[in-house]
Amino acid sequence: MSLDRPLTRNVRADRSPTDMAAYEANGGYQGLHAAMGKMAPADCLKTIQDSNLRGRGGAGFPTGMKWSFVPMDDPADAPGSNKHKYLICNADEMEPGTFKDRLLLECDPHQLIEGMILAAYTIGADVAYIFIRAEYVVATALLRKAIADCHAKGYLGTNILGTDFSLEMHVHPSAGRYICGEETALISALEGKRANPRAKPPFPQVSGLWGRPTIVNNVETLCNIHHIIERGPQWFQDLGLTSDAGTKMYGVSGRVKNPGCWELPIGTPIREILEDYAGGMEDGYKMRGFLPGGGSTDFLVEEHLDLAMDYDTIGKAGSRMGTGTMIILDDRTCPVGFVKNLVEFFSRESCGFCTPCRDGLPWSAQVLDDIECGRGLPEDMDTLARQVTFIGAMGNTHCALAPGAMEPLASGLKYFRDDFERHITEGSCHFHKEVHS
Repeated sequence: MSLDRPLTRNVRADRSPTDMAAYEANGGYQGLHAAMGKMAPADCLKTIQDSNLRGRGGAGFPTGMKWSFVPMDDPADAPGSNKHKYLICNADEMEPGTFKDRLLLECDPHQLIEGMILAAYTIGADVAYIFIRAEYVVATALLRKAIADCHAKGYLGTNILGTDFSLEMHVHPSAGRYICGEETALISALEGKRANPRAKPPFPQVSGLWGRPTIVNNVETLCNIHHIIERGPQWFQDLGLTSDAGTKMYGVSGRVKNPGCWELPIGTPIREILEDYAGGMEDGYKMRGFLPGGGSTDFLVEEHLDLAMDYDTIGKAGSRMGTGTMIILDDRTCPVGFVKNLVEFFSRESCGFCTPCRDGLPWSAQVLDDIECGRGLPEDMDTLARQVTFIGAMGNTHCALAPGAMEPLASGLKYFRDDFERHITEGSCHFHKEVHS
């Protein structure tokens, strides 16, 4: 078993899934056996807090701190309400350019389930859901088979491993939307409602799914849990190269020789990821910039290549590590068209609840389309700058979707402004001319 690449230790070269027998033969469910009946939930929580595990879904919030907000001395409920606590795994993975969770789900489904059982035990949840996008058909089937196998082994159901702890787990395929990456929108969708984010407070940890205490975590986050419980917080901290702990699933897409996804120590330099793992740029292409953590992050450029890929370092550089999956902008791709494509995506994915997002994003997309197609006017640059200032400010919108959508636009105007202005002055996209000449 690889102790320095725990998340992908069972990923085979042919990407075939790991079944129960193979998972247990390689040390699977040892974390569950180590905790059940031997560690109190408070001890598990302390272990996760001490590990410095940060959420791998994009925000990077400390996982142990998030769990600590769940009330453990739950008071009596109002008559007629349920008494459950809930754990939800967000497996929707709708962030553009992100495909890390799919690899974990399809290659090692039991790893997620073991992590979820331990997470539920820690927070006192008795019902767990895997909220997964409907397109992940293979992963959905594998998870359902793995859950059935766990019931047969006594790892799920009533009195797990002879303890007082019981847990039911369900897979919930959803039509979803990008907005379901916002945890309260996901909760609304799981309840059968429109996927609109909710006002906070109350926070889901206190009042979430059907008004009950609820934790929502990402696939990669939960896959770390049983490793930490089994091997301890110091082992996890020692895996990282910087102040952040553990490993990270990094991905690269675009005009590179070897696009893909790799588990590496968190804090691995960007240049190492791009050149040693992604193979560098394809012959004849040069890198102009990259989005470090999916489509809703700010561009970084060549001067940032030697930075450590971790939450704080990328934040200080003016972007976000996000999901850790880089999208490369090459020198033959139009930055205006690149940004326009992203803003159009986010405008379609808006829940439509607040005006800046519902109306502002389509407006921004239309202005970008005008510029890209040769209809741009000089004053369009001022319009886009105002949109970035207003829509991109946290607090002006109901959730973070619109501010995230403005990040590639704001940084695109910063680093590639000449391309925007050239479109306007020439009345066309010179990249299209080069392609067709």
